[in-house]
Amino acid sequence: MESLNVNGTALEYAEAGNGEPLVLVHGSANDYRTWDQQHDAFAEDYRVLAYSRRYHWPNESIPDGTDYAMQEHVDDLQALLRTLGAAPAHLVGHSYGAFLCLLLALREPSLVRTLVLAEPPVITLLTSNPPKPLELLKLFATRPRMAAALLRFGMTGVVPATQAFQRGDTDAGIRIFGDAVFGQGSYDRLPESRKALIQDNRTAIQAEFLGSGFMPLDADAVRQVQIPTLLVTGEHSISLFHRLTDRLRELLPQAEQVEIPGASHRMHQDSASAFNAAVLSFLAKHGGAQPKTVRR
Repeated sequence: MESLNVNGTALEYAEAGNGEPLVLVHGSANDYRTWDQQHDAFAEDYRVLAYSRRYHWPNESIPDGTDYAMQEHVDDLQALLRTLGAAPAHLVGHSYGAFLCLLLALREPSLVRTLVLAEPPVITLLTSNPPKPLELLKLFATRPRMAAALLRFGMTGVVPATQAFQRGDTDAGIRIFGDAVFGQGSYDRLPESRKALIQDNRTAIQAEFLGSGFMPLDADAVRQVQIPTLLVTGEHSISLFHRLTDRLRELLPQAEQVEIPGASHRMHQDSASAFNAAVLSFLAKHGGAQPKTVRR
């Protein structure tokens, strides 16, 4: 591991390989270790950088009273690319991390060569965060299935998880949200190694839920993104992620879409070989290295 100082904080990162830079951006309740099955496989052809975002293990924990602000995480990614001479980069992001990658592409497209977005929760394309009642009513009138999926996710996941975090019951908040994303009882069925990773990031996930929320997204701005983009979903992911990804495909002019068989929201872990093959094939199609045998 190496450490990089950006925007007043130290970010730990792992680097391997040579070639065009490829940066892995993790999601909530995770850190750079979530990419263990991608790091070496992608380093066969690329200069791979996997970093732990601000406040995530093993970086310094978030201080009491500090806002977990999405814009700050975008600033960090932007500074990391510049400081490490890694631009333009192939950005591969998962969930919250995929949202950050898209936001950076909107802000400064010259830093981004391609985008791989694995189920970014781009709810603010549709409503405020949290949604206002009138916004939900309008969404039910125009996109009823999307509205139903969003309401169900909010009522079974976001709202009760946030309430648990507010009362200081971090374990309950993590379990409630995990079950809403992956299915009832999914957290308890996780391997101990994955539970340990989540526990290492418990303060970050709590801070995210209690922070200022997702940045707004403008559909017209997304339509202007001319960067080749691969949208990735898991076959068994919940309806909301599929519908949000479909909406991005409608908007992004150079988007392709792939579904990873047998996988859920954590498709890069559930079906790593299929995920890796899809990403490497996409990159090769858009000027990257021709893929070699994909390592598990």
